[in-house]
Amino acid sequence: MKTLIILAKTSLIFVWFILIFNIFHPFQGVGAMALYIMTGFLLCMHGLQMLIFIGAFGDKINMTRWDKWSILIFGVFALLDIRQKYMIEK
Repeated sequence: MKTLIILAKTSLIFVWFILIFNIFHPFQGVGAMALYIMTGFLLCMHGLQMLIFIGAFGDKINMTRWDKWSILIFGVFALLDIRQKYMIEK
């Protein structure tokens, strides 16, 4: 499970790189517009996940600042990692 989470996070880093690269050096044609829309959608969805998770579990677990930002960057894969780190009994 840990290997799959790392692989998924690596893939999302690549996706974020392409989306941010498109902002500073837009691709040709309609592709740039599609990537702008995807950037906004991904940022909104991960931001919503972060707000919901912190609202639901923020007072129950003591998350670091990086844990909160990782939800914004990696989305559900960060939530799975946080679940393993704080919520599953070892």
